Amino acid sequence: MPRFHSGNLRTGRFSEPGRAYLLTTATFAREPLSRDARLGRLLVHELRAAHDAGWATSLAWVAMPDHLHWLVILEHSSLDALMRRVKTNSARAINRHLGRAGKCWQPGYHDRALRQEDDLAAMARYIVANPLRAGLVRRVGDYPLWDAAWL
Repeated sequence: MPRFHSGNLRTGRFSEPGRAYLLTTATFAREPLSRDARLGRLLVHELRAAHDAGWATSLAWVAMPDHLHWLVILEHSSLDALMRRVKTNSARAINRHLGRAGKCWQPGYHDRALRQEDDLAAMARYIVANPLRAGLVRRVGDYPLWDAAWL
């Protein structure tokens, strides 16, 4: 089994409400769960639930087959609590759908705090174009598992 260093990502992490973050996390053993759009929609449901609960404002996201990119403004949560909620609840729903138990997500996640001068709309365009760059689709609009506040 591959050895992951995601535990090292916690070093120096700081959650600042009102700040924009780019969050990235991968599925356990890079299993391509979101290749099945039904499983991807279970993850999307949890992203929207976190947004609706006021934990974070979702600006853009794309659920790639084996990882997630999520651009948020952190609201009433810490990064750790937000990611724990989304990963735990989506794993529970995915496992229930598949009739199995076990891990769906690698431990940890990567976060990048964005500066005020960062162009969030440009970052959102970059995020949602991931399926195009990966060769999964010919046009961004052909990929079913993405959204952005500006598009």
